[in-house]
Amino acid sequence: MKTSMFLAVMLVAPMALAHIKLEPATATAGAYQKLTFRVGHGCEGSATTGITVLLPEAIADAKPMPKAGWSIATVDGKLAAAVMSHGVAVTRAVREVSWKGGTLLDAHYDEFAMQVKLPDTAGTLYFKVIQGCDKGRAEWSELPAVPNTKLKFPAPVLEVTPAASHAHQH
Repeated sequence: MKTSMFLAVMLVAPMALAHIKLEPATATAGAYQKLTFRVGHGCEGSATTGITVLLPEAIADAKPMPKAGWSIATVDGKLAAAVMSHGVAVTRAVREVSWKGGTLLDAHYDEFAMQVKLPDTAGTLYFKVIQGCDKGRAEWSELPAVPNTKLKFPAPVLEVTPAASHAHQH
């Protein structure tokens, strides 16, 4: 029994590294939150050379964390609806964050982080991620049509939970 359990865990363990993971998995509505995107491998054995995170419409404020050896670029865009931030109506915001120029070997993992302002309402947010590699790329952009569906390239997901109060924080 112990041997079969060990084998089952060993078969599932590599699958756990087969995606770009988002930490935390849940966060509170209305909060400023650090989001960390963990890259567990390259593209079919080749090194990762860039990561681009496409922000969901509900995110209206994002600040990437610098990473030694990587350059950061952001792309601004118009929001579908204005959101209030510090008493000001915001109509444009960062829509994409990219880290490029470094090398993350397939045998290693690394993390890329940013701070975002979460929406005031609870719900599920999907962050599509494009992983560039020495040879090819992977688009982690699949969204489940049905809950608990197994996907080959799932977009990282964040569950935004209701806030108890709207305390101001950074």
